[in-house]
Amino acid sequence: MRRVSVKAISCVLVTAAFVWVFSAIGAAGQAVQVTTGVYSAPQAARGQALYVKECAACHGNKLEGSVGSPLAGPDFLAGWSGKPLSDLVDKIQKNMPFNTPGSMSRQQSIDLVAYMLQFGQFPAGRADLAEGALAGTVLPTVRAAAAAPAAGSSATSLPPPVGNLAEFMRSIAFFNANIIFNLPLKNPGTAPKIPLPVPFDYVQWGYTIYPGWLAVDQAAVALSESSPLLLSPGRKCQNGKPAPVDRADFRQYTDALVQVSHKIYAASRARNYDALLTLADDLNTTCANCHKVYRDNGGPEGSGGNRCVTTGP
Repeated sequence: MRRVSVKAISCVLVTAAFVWVFSAIGAAGQAVQVTTGVYSAPQAARGQALYVKECAACHGNKLEGSVGSPLAGPDFLAGWSGKPLSDLVDKIQKNMPFNTPGSMSRQQSIDLVAYMLQFGQFPAGRADLAEGALAGTVLPTVRAAAAAPAAGSSATSLPPPVGNLAEFMRSIAFFNANIIFNLPLKNPGTAPKIPLPVPFDYVQWGYTIYPGWLAVDQAAVALSESSPLLLSPGRKCQNGKPAPVDRADFRQYTDALVQVSHKIYAASRARNYDALLTLADDLNTTCANCHKVYRDNGGPEGSGGNRCVTTGP
């Protein structure tokens, strides 16, 4: 019988240990699917009670979506395709309920996700869905259906502009950019509730409906969505001269405004106040870069003849 040395046995054991360790690491790195029973039935029941109280009015009794988006079904799964449950819990905790975002605890947000999974017919398991499992547990990967074009719509044309460039900027960019610029002075997460105006005033009342983070969200959307309209063909400046919509630098300034607005929206939805402080400064720089070329040449409010006129190509 051939004798095996102690050294050879040691090598085999060490090799086996390495194989086990790397196999365990590989398994740990694999995403867990929600089809494997990642929440418990009692947890889903807690989530259901909370949903009825806090969510059903906007998202529907059957999670079908009404004022708010659907929280179950094909449209929901398409929007959250392949994403980890941590992203979903983050959105609920930081952005919901709509009128009082951030008022639910982390555990309540996790329980709501458990109910959403149960309603979506994903099976329950024995243990509650816990914080440590969120990042590694993913929703199914599905393909979103292509949206049908609206009747009579055209992706290549815009209606002629109504206002001149200055009017357009004052009506949308001015107010919404100021909400962002105000962030270093007021943290939206600690904004006090604004009382209803007495006597009643519609404009002042409007400020009481979407305060705090909601105001920042909506300002970022307004800037993101409206900025491309700066390039509408036929737009004129306040002095009646054509706006520089075809100039390369004006288009670059506009694109920069769109990009920083997208970042502001993402940071606001993440409730990342520190990031917004930096982005407010970036927005100011972005605006100033264009203003010093196209706004600040002329008389009061840009009424001078040099408005929208630059030297160079």
